[in-house]
Amino acid sequence: MHSAEEISDATGAVSTGSDDTLSSSATTNRKTSTSGANGAEGPIVVKKEKKRSKYRHVAAYHAKVRHSSLTREPNVTASFLGFRNLMVIVLGEIDLASLARALLLGKCLYSFFFASVAMNLRLIIENFMKYGVLICIKCHDYRKQDVVLGSILFALVPYHLFISYLIELTASKQAKQVVGQRKKNGSAEAAERDQRTFRLTWWLSAFFHCINTLLSLGVTSFVVYFYIHHPGIGTLCELQALIVSFKICSYAFTNRDLREAMLNPSMESALPEIYSSCPYPRNITLGNLIYFWLAPTLVYQPVYPRSSHIRWSFVAKRLFEFFCLTVFIWLLSAQYAAPVLRNSIDKIAVMDVASILERVMKLSTISLVIWLAGFFAVFQSLLNALAEVLRFGDREFYTDWWNSSSLGGYWRSWNRPVYLFMKRHVFSPLVGRGWSPLAASTVVFLVSAVLHEMLVGIPTHNLIGVAFAGMLFQLPLIAITAPLEKIKDPSGRVIGNSIFWVSFCLVGQPLGALLYFFAWQAKYGSVSKMEV
Repeated sequence: MHSAEEISDATGAVSTGSDDTLSSSATTNRKTSTSGANGAEGPIVVKKEKKRSKYRHVAAYHAKVRHSSLTREPNVTASFLGFRNLMVIVLGEIDLASLARALLLGKCLYSFFFASVAMNLRLIIENFMKYGVLICIKCHDYRKQDVVLGSILFALVPYHLFISYLIELTASKQAKQVVGQRKKNGSAEAAERDQRTFRLTWWLSAFFHCINTLLSLGVTSFVVYFYIHHPGIGTLCELQALIVSFKICSYAFTNRDLREAMLNPSMESALPEIYSSCPYPRNITLGNLIYFWLAPTLVYQPVYPRSSHIRWSFVAKRLFEFFCLTVFIWLLSAQYAAPVLRNSIDKIAVMDVASILERVMKLSTISLVIWLAGFFAVFQSLLNALAEVLRFGDREFYTDWWNSSSLGGYWRSWNRPVYLFMKRHVFSPLVGRGWSPLAASTVVFLVSAVLHEMLVGIPTHNLIGVAFAGMLFQLPLIAITAPLEKIKDPSGRVIGNSIFWVSFCLVGQPLGALLYFFAWQAKYGSVSKMEV
């Protein structure tokens, strides 16, 4: 799941200001003196002793200005070879020679769009002849209670970040008092007392941070599951609660280690150079917290790389893209996905396997287009617009996941904010404490599986374990496709990339959508009032 470079990074103590961290073996010097035969003092012998240092949650993963892969910047180039494999899988009959020429001209995405329209034009006409126009703005059951409760949750959940700020502010004041007392009394007993005080402060802070995080996530999940009927509103509320919970955890862990580095300055507690402009506890301010709350990242740093100015034309373009793609997703869902889902209910009820597979294949193209549009809308358009307004410099919200030759490569590249959080605060600390990379990766996927089930099952009021099982099923697929990453022959990478597209986008997503829709129908009936 993780490359060798990342595994070696994981045991590092601190960050040097890039994605890499320092070696986990810090070298300490021990000075000893010897006496000669004449009683004179001999030379000082310096012995180097390797000491394993504890991993610290302060790695500066955002250390330089970077652009998104699909952004048109002078120094940004992207390869779209993975979409070629997708076209062959989805379209089947395609002129590969024309595709190769399109690739050389850098028009892969446009070719994919026009080829998709041409190959699916029959399905579009068939859908219109069979169902007519299904798009209806007033045909959705947005209850007043859903809107009111959703708005209240959206307004109140961010206050949990403010509570975490108060916890850290109290801890920082206590740390400053310890530093002041140490200057007056630098005895060994005082140092030991300071260590006990630090540990007590951390345990108290950790306790209150845990309560704060659990309340943020627990109260939101309870209200969404029992009182917000519409899954769309519920998903937005649950997603916000998860994001805030991630940020609280990162804020707490990072400041804990920054506080320890201030109280115990040493070679092992050296901090990334980028943090020098805002040392602890100067970063414990309301403005610093608000910036982290709004910033398109889940990893807290006292300082982030910043762009020089705001390009408002860039912001307008990205917001226009986001609006258009949101409307496009809604149209596809209402006109094409909804009929396929409804017509699948009776097939699933009688376990007609052949018909279910046919529905999965029919839904796969629609869900794939919706998923690609959703990815572009969120990670390219919305996050880049937000980053531009905040002058957030590191725009690498994703890398070229479409070219992934293994499932592990995909999970490392498609959602970088979550990946960096898991790497910094879950995977790397576990490896640094002696866990094997395989065991740490398993823990990461267990946590991800639980969070995926919460994000899907709670808003749909059906905790049936499909999302949980789907995430765990990624582990054997990662093990199977991992060797393909190391094959130098291009055919190996093509095979791995094809396995990724088929397993994740053409089978996993539509099957999951069918099962959750069936569970919803069995419990409540359709969200839409329209009968097809």
